[in-house]
Amino acid sequence: MREEKRTVPGNLSSLVVDYLKNKILAGHYKEGDHVTEVNVAAELGISRAPVREGIRELQNQGLMKSIPRKGNYVARMGLEDVREIFDIRILLENSVLEIIVKENKLSETDFGKLNNIVRDMELIAEGSGEETDKIVAMNQKDMEFHSYLWEKSGSKRREKVLHDLNVQLQMAMVIDTQLTGNLDVTAKDHYEIIRHLQLADLENCKKALRNHIMTYKMEETVEENQA
Repeated sequence: MREEKRTVPGNLSSLVVDYLKNKILAGHYKEGDHVTEVNVAAELGISRAPVREGIRELQNQGLMKSIPRKGNYVARMGLEDVREIFDIRILLENSVLEIIVKENKLSETDFGKLNNIVRDMELIAEGSGEETDKIVAMNQKDMEFHSYLWEKSGSKRREKVLHDLNVQLQMAMVIDTQLTGNLDVTAKDHYEIIRHLQLADLENCKKALRNHIMTYKMEETVEENQA
């Protein structure tokens, strides 16, 4: 029986961008993997033109690269890329924390939601299953936690910049978490951030965030030195 192609409404190139991002973050496409227009078009049941446009947008975002006469590949992120991304994240999230604490943006309901996200992270860390699947699930929860704070700050520009970096941040965390393997620590770091937010202790909240991010950077530096 002939398989029906899916009909895709809306902007097809945007659909391609979202589709490939999800494939990358789910580990179906890894760094350096070859991505062909023909295969993506067949998977989505669309023509190659919007696929080409979508891949071009991902190249502009730094997620894919084109090699002449070879094709399109998922971008490789070096350690310097990872460091730069986390440096940017610290700067922007510190300013988000300042807004949240100084303007008392979080209610008890908000703290309940944040704690629920971290409990989900603990369940992922303690659960069974493939390590790659756990990493992907943990990263999704990590970004859910931080995205919640970005939104609650009310700073649309900061939120937009951080969301634009979202996929690269997740890619960086995938690289690092695969090196360290310490998902439990990643989960518990977030309780410290919540605790200091509840106390309106801005300086220690910033320290907790920095310690969370610097754990990644320290571990990757160890790996680099051992290489």
